[in-house]
Amino acid sequence: MENKQRIIQELVPGKQITLAHIIANPDPILYQKLGLNPAVEYAKAAIGVLTVSPAETAIIMADIGIKSAGVELGFVDRFSGSVIVTGTVSEVEASIQAILQYVENTLGYAVTSVTRT
Repeated sequence: MENKQRIIQELVPGKQITLAHIIANPDPILYQKLGLNPAVEYAKAAIGVLTVSPAETAIIMADIGIKSAGVELGFVDRFSGSVIVTGTVSEVEASIQAILQYVENTLGYAVTSVTRT
């Protein structure tokens, strides 16, 4: 009999933001692949991507993000914990910083540092 290994993956949600990334001056094809309208969003030239656990926190993060800066909400998913915002580089950066501060200071989550490309 052949030895087979079985791998079981399990998600143990913690209170954490695992990704906070700013994409400055993305190519228009990236907007299209993300389902965003490049005619509208590309004029602003930045995309912010965040992931969080537990995933429902994405709703709160989206609310804070759009209220704190002049960004547009590109995507929010309460099941995967993903949030995408678009705007100018400075708007996206201000939005992400406001989200990180609120989630860390008010909700007590562990947050990651902001990365950039």
